Amino acid sequence: MILALFAYAFVSNVALAVVPHEPVVIWYGPRLGVWVTALVATAGTVAAAWADHRLFVPLVGRLAARSAGAPPSRLARLFARAPFSILALSGLTPLPFFPFKVLAFTARYPLARYLAAVAAGRLPRYVLLAWLGVALRLPAWLLAALFLLLLIPTMRMLLWPRRPAS
Repeated sequence: MILALFAYAFVSNVALAVVPHEPVVIWYGPRLGVWVTALVATAGTVAAAWADHRLFVPLVGRLAARSAGAPPSRLARLFARAPFSILALSGLTPLPFFPFKVLAFTARYPLARYLAAVAAGRLPRYVLLAWLGVALRLPAWLLAALFLLLLIPTMRMLLWPRRPAS
């Protein structure tokens, strides 16, 4: 059960993951306990963050070299002011994490700090989600419905991408 949660946390957080992690963490909360669920999910997420960093920093570096000389965007300048805090807060909140991940890779943010920021943001989020699972004891059908509901925006984007206006 613990290995399954670790693997799911990895899959749901690696690169451009299309599956939500929230309903799964809520489901595991009452089964494994709040802290075990939160720590295992955080470990899976940090492993995914490590894989992403190792894969994408060199790739993004090569792409950035092609556009060398271009001034940094406003978002990149903001990120440079407090990268750890921005990464941790974006991991804690329901904000999409991917744009901040790309900024970290573009800025060549150090791996150890990146992993620490991911853990600092995700651990409290997972504690809260696991606690909700314990406190609310939601039925499996409701969690499955939540899972599917959270998939809708991703599936819509994949199946019906927006076409540029002509």
